[in-house]
Amino acid sequence: MVLISAAAGAYLSGSALIGAPTPAPALPDVVAVVFGPGRSTFVTDSSRPSHRRSWRLGAWEPSWTPRAHATAVSRVREAIGRGDVYQVNVVGHASAPYAGDPGPALHRVADLSGARYGGVLGGAGWAVASASPETLVAVSNGVVRTLPIKGTRPATEAGRAELLASEKERAEHIMIVDLERNDLARVARTGSVRVTELFRLRAWSGLWQAESCVEAELLPGTGLSALLRAVFPGGSVTGAPKRAALELIAGLEPVGRGPSMGAFGWVGPDAIDLGLTIRTVAVDAERVHVWAGGGITWDSDPEAEVAEAAAKAGPIRAALA
Repeated sequence: MVLISAAAGAYLSGSALIGAPTPAPALPDVVAVVFGPGRSTFVTDSSRPSHRRSWRLGAWEPSWTPRAHATAVSRVREAIGRGDVYQVNVVGHASAPYAGDPGPALHRVADLSGARYGGVLGGAGWAVASASPETLVAVSNGVVRTLPIKGTRPATEAGRAELLASEKERAEHIMIVDLERNDLARVARTGSVRVTELFRLRAWSGLWQAESCVEAELLPGTGLSALLRAVFPGGSVTGAPKRAALELIAGLEPVGRGPSMGAFGWVGPDAIDLGLTIRTVAVDAERVHVWAGGGITWDSDPEAEVAEAAAKAGPIRAALA
């Protein structure tokens, strides 16, 4: 089992700017749980922060105001207008004090509908719960895949129709698909990169999200470090071009992304399956931390982007409460 933070992913990519410090420094940047022969189960409950009192969650405190978030969106649009970037993913953070045992609340998060990478991992004084629906990278039988998600609407018939008809959402999505095609080409046999599904809708906890599948034949002998350098951090949580987007993000977001927007999953001797931690909760000894954001293009409306981030965080906050 593996957990890799957003900062570690930026470091792997070679970015000179990692960004603001994490608001949850007790959380490690890299965790690897190694299983020996004959062991096939892993129990996280014994290692998470344990306070055997009834659970109580305090008031949420955002790391920036809605106005500051909207201003960041406007600054991204200005950068797009200058030609510095084509798209940038902007992420916000909020935290709340808590009392009692966070375990049941974290497992409620991991059990959210559509959580392809649902799980809880913890250590001394910290824990992480993932409810991510997005595949960062998976390898099996010599084929490498990534399934970027871009585009969100309420999971209603009207929301489905609106998402399918949105030129802005489709353009944003295809930009990231192209970025992921380029990422996989770094570790793929020449000419083998292909998009097998484009802009399909799948549900996550009351929301429609648009997803595509990009796959390729993996070059023989490609190691884990080369694979992670190629795909990390995920294009759907950075932007395009990736390096320029990371540098802009580092100057915009007031706090770091911690374990969110990183990777969570497993690495085996002949297969890999890592989710992108886009729906993630972190707990330290005193506070619960949640991150959420969205991709910004020239057509983005700042107030709508703030509302979309809140919609993504809503099911997680509800599960924690």
